[in-house]
Amino acid sequence: MLKATLRSFFAHKGRLFLSALAVILSVAFVAGSLIFSDTVTRTFDRLFASTSADVTITAKEDIDEGIPSGLVPTVPAELAERIRSVEGVEGTHLDVGVENITVVDAENGPVGPTTGAPTIATNWYVTDRSPVELTDGREPAGPGEALLDADTADSKNLEIGDTLTVLARPGSFKVEIVGIATFTTTNPGAALVFLDTATAQQELLGDPEKATGIAVDAASGVTDEQLKKNLAAALGTTYELQTADEQAESAASELGGFLDVIKYVMLGFAGIAVLVGIFLIVNTFSMLIAQRTRELGLMRALGADRRQVRRSVMTEALLLGLVGSTLGLATGIGLAAGLIELMGLLGMNLKTTEMVIGWGTPVISYAVGVGVTFLAAYLPARRAARVSPMAALADIEVMGLGRPLTVRAIVGSVVGAAGAAALIGCALAKDSAGAGSLLGLGVVLTLIATVIAGPLLVRPVIRVLGGAFPAMFGSVGRMSQRNALRNPRRTGATAAALMVGLALVGGLSVASASMTKSFDDQIDRSLGADFVVQNSNFMPFPTEVTEAAKSADGAALVVRQRFVPIALTLPDGERVESTASAYESRLDEVAKVEYTAGDTQAALAADSLGMDQAFAAEHGVKAGDRLSVEFPGKKKATLTVGALTDLPGSGTFGPQGGVFLGFGTADKYVPDGQDSAVYINAGSGVDADELRKGLETALDPYPQVQVRDQADYKELIRGQIAVMLYLVYALLGLAIIIAVLGVINTLALSVVERTREIGLLRAIGLARRQLSWMIRLESVVISVFGALLGIALGLVWGVAVQQVLALEGMTAFAIPWGTMIAVVLGSIVVGLAAALLPALRAARMNVLAAIAHE
Repeated sequence: MLKATLRSFFAHKGRLFLSALAVILSVAFVAGSLIFSDTVTRTFDRLFASTSADVTITAKEDIDEGIPSGLVPTVPAELAERIRSVEGVEGTHLDVGVENITVVDAENGPVGPTTGAPTIATNWYVTDRSPVELTDGREPAGPGEALLDADTADSKNLEIGDTLTVLARPGSFKVEIVGIATFTTTNPGAALVFLDTATAQQELLGDPEKATGIAVDAASGVTDEQLKKNLAAALGTTYELQTADEQAESAASELGGFLDVIKYVMLGFAGIAVLVGIFLIVNTFSMLIAQRTRELGLMRALGADRRQVRRSVMTEALLLGLVGSTLGLATGIGLAAGLIELMGLLGMNLKTTEMVIGWGTPVISYAVGVGVTFLAAYLPARRAARVSPMAALADIEVMGLGRPLTVRAIVGSVVGAAGAAALIGCALAKDSAGAGSLLGLGVVLTLIATVIAGPLLVRPVIRVLGGAFPAMFGSVGRMSQRNALRNPRRTGATAAALMVGLALVGGLSVASASMTKSFDDQIDRSLGADFVVQNSNFMPFPTEVTEAAKSADGAALVVRQRFVPIALTLPDGERVESTASAYESRLDEVAKVEYTAGDTQAALAADSLGMDQAFAAEHGVKAGDRLSVEFPGKKKATLTVGALTDLPGSGTFGPQGGVFLGFGTADKYVPDGQDSAVYINAGSGVDADELRKGLETALDPYPQVQVRDQADYKELIRGQIAVMLYLVYALLGLAIIIAVLGVINTLALSVVERTREIGLLRAIGLARRQLSWMIRLESVVISVFGALLGIALGLVWGVAVQQVLALEGMTAFAIPWGTMIAVVLGSIVVGLAAALLPALRAARMNVLAAIAHE
């Protein structure tokens, strides 16, 4: 049996190759994601471990910033001198570093990275743990001098002697590049500008008596933990103390969020490949077993029992899984290397020579590859084992063309009803957490139900889809339609591979279109200003940007916005950390705010605030209540709830609670904040184009900010949502690739199965071109069938997703009909492309050899 199994496997290796591709893709994405994340993690672990000070002292942040406010936590610079006498301290260094800056060259071009990595300005001092070393020029020696990292200098064509302008919170200042510093470890992708310590304190913090942290070196024989205890005893709980290991762990956890995004995206691709690949493998093994009915019958007649036959098929699956997993692992290594190179193009200079392949990667890869193949081959193997010797010798197909679909109908109906109930429950749910759980359950159950019941829909749907074929293509069209109807199970399984990807695309396309419309409606309802000036990444900007906007030609009204981190203690006892928006008094002239209690004047009054009414009702807050509010730096105040707003989606489109207050209150408790937006209206007789031109001219020295109107805002939101769609379309592309493989495999095996039939058709006058069209039309009708199932299922999912979004304030509903039509037209192209090789093979058959085929 083993020899027979091996011979059978290698005899069909061409047919199994397409199935192996599904396994290869699945394993490649799993292995690639694991290798890439392990490599990045190991690289940065070494970076953090080798560059962290023994103990670092920083300001304790009691309130997390949901949205950047521009505040820079600082510690007194004199603290460095004070702790030098603490037992175990060898030495101290002031750290002065900020990220919320913009650096431009002499032509006003941005010097920092455009990939989302920060531009960092910090003070220059050298230790044996410095991540960079001076490789050209000299150290900065006073105001007007700076070092630049070598990677940024190379990418921006900068050199010693060039002038840079640094736009920091206290104001802008110019520096000359006097040296180039090169990374001794991995460059995380940031742009670094180094100043001498005194200049950094003055220009970056605006206070020569402040620092952002203090690095403390331990004396010989003193552990980091012991040094931390000694410092804690001397300083109390005022400051945040972290050892080198704790700093590395904290930095790694922040990096983990970035890595998780990449890992989960790639695992999403792997999941789609696995799911769609299962259909392909099930179909392949089912058809191979059907074609080997006589062979299996002979084995049974010669003494092979059911277990041996089943074991033989599973052994073939094992071989397929092993080969696919091995090739997939190799492909995954190449994929990881490609990602590492891509990160290099984005500024994160990783090395493929340091690629990490942990023991878990091959184990997981082979578990996925072999497991998927085993799972997919199990049902066909069971069917093969059930064939009696006499039935097999009589050439009765294992797949049981005449077997009723009653069991599928019952199981599919039950599972579908459960899925529909879950989706209905999702639509009726009142909280987003419960709705999300029901949505996930409903999606899974309805997908399973559609796969199970798919063959039941083959005959009625394909009769309609192919109804025009006889009139358009004559007998060729009629035969293609009947071929697709011949085996509903096979057609349903082939179409299911395409259905999965298109259902995902349909559902998320509806969700994204609904989100876009909701944001558009929200912008129309709330934004009343002619223009808004904001940073490209929504980071705060220096006051001089606001002053430049005020001086723009045509600007009559300018209202500033600032973000302030707060912690509210609510009547129900809950402490909620959020970010409040602070506005100047003429807010009503640039924004459309609807109130259920109070008004803008009451909300922006001294020691008052406004709040979203839904959030207020949830926590028992009423207009006129006085709430305890904590600001950064442990500043506490009691503020009056002056107004409640009725703005749908305030918890989605902005920080939790929709809290806002006046500029006077913000300046009183957080005087060091920076503006995050400026709302501007044109003066009398000035049209929008004139004002835009004036603003762009005035703000030309500040490339970090953009001038946006309502249309620009909508386009910005669409662009952000499009990022999600690009991922969906990438998943669609992968699903289509595997689905095409499935259609090719099905048609190719079907051609082999129908060799004698094709020979007879050719013998009675069917031309090669007619034969090719017959196979193409069969492929097209199967593909369109899968597309329609996927779109229908996706629309149901999209409606359910929109109901979940509605609980978060995104109440608009939209269906992207253009996308849906494009998907159907695309499925026709997919069908034609998938039929090319099988049609070519069928057309080239020798007529006499085909008639004599056994």
